[in-house]
Amino acid sequence: MIQFDFHKAFSRTTGWVTESELQRLRNSRVAIAGLGGVGGSHLLTLTRLGVGGFNLADFDTFAIENFNRQAGANLTTIGRPKLDVLLEMALSINPELDINQFQRGVEPARAEYFLSDCDLYLDGLDFFALEARRALFSACDRMKIPAVTAAPLGMGSALLNFLPDGMNFEAYFQLEGKGEYQQYLHFLVGLAPAALHATSLVLPERIDLVAKKGPSTPMGCELCAGLAATQVLKILLGRGKVLAAPWGLQFDAYQNRLRRTWRPGGNRHPLQRLAIWLGERRLLG
Repeated sequence: MIQFDFHKAFSRTTGWVTESELQRLRNSRVAIAGLGGVGGSHLLTLTRLGVGGFNLADFDTFAIENFNRQAGANLTTIGRPKLDVLLEMALSINPELDINQFQRGVEPARAEYFLSDCDLYLDGLDFFALEARRALFSACDRMKIPAVTAAPLGMGSALLNFLPDGMNFEAYFQLEGKGEYQQYLHFLVGLAPAALHATSLVLPERIDLVAKKGPSTPMGCELCAGLAATQVLKILLGRGKVLAAPWGLQFDAYQNRLRRTWRPGGNRHPLQRLAIWLGERRLLG
């Protein structure tokens, strides 16, 4: 049996980080809620980066409709809990990982417990899981924990960072008091003010907010993992400039475009309000 050696396993990262920084990553703990298309790739990417501790939450099982984008989905894992599968995959990369498991997902009332002892929260929740997402970002704000969210949009990704003492999730997205479908629209518009993905959608009717379904690609999920893991590295190591809300990033590989966005006031910004008004008429009738 091959003997695991942490420093040898992740030695190729050294050069982009120092030996001492690699050790800091090894001693860090990241919370990831949701281990589907985005969250599963987040876990595997950060494991390969050398992060040594995780709090992981997911209550779902794999199904055949997950095959197009989720790292743990294949014929052998249909019906198996996503948490179990991704745990096995991560431990097969680094058997020394220190992992706390939350098999029932994240219950909003226990958000702070889920985030206990973590240095950062990385959002992997399904787009429509707004109750749990709001609870977690609110807990991060109270606990002064940095939080990163990256959304797979078409063949690209939109990214936002929420840092302690900066603009928080609720102030940016303005979800309080909104109806369920209005919250989805506010979340979508707030994630990607540049809307680079919009012109690549060839079948707009495939977005169904009422049925809580939308199209996805494997490229979008993997780009999310790359963008988000880079932000995680910068935040955990205190290295490099981190753009935080109301600043954001969107990259669209299909459009060959990268945009840095700035929306003071978040969804209160006039351009955001206009986009939401138009979206209500297009998506909500």
